[in-house]
Amino acid sequence: MVKLVAVYRKPDDPAAFDKHYFETHLPLAKKMPGLVKCEIERPKSSPIPNTEVPHLAAHLYFEDMNALNAAMSSGEGKAAAKDLMGFAGKYVRMFFSEIVEA
Repeated sequence: MVKLVAVYRKPDDPAAFDKHYFETHLPLAKKMPGLVKCEIERPKSSPIPNTEVPHLAAHLYFEDMNALNAAMSSGEGKAAAKDLMGFAGKYVRMFFSEIVEA
């Protein structure tokens, strides 16, 4: 299994960001084909002093990289990406991860 991880630093206007994220962006992202699971987390603190704690983090799970790539290149994936860059492009870092069982 793989996932797309998006980590958002604190936005200039957290209330406006959250409103757009949860009412517009997240519903778009959840329409991506092949999405197995979606988790949104709101980090609270860090055990490392003086560490910037992200505002939000999103984890979108897919069966494999082919499914994730297909989702990203789908109409739904492109719509979610366009929306993301429009409201959160300066706040987000994204990466792909492979789930490794311990």
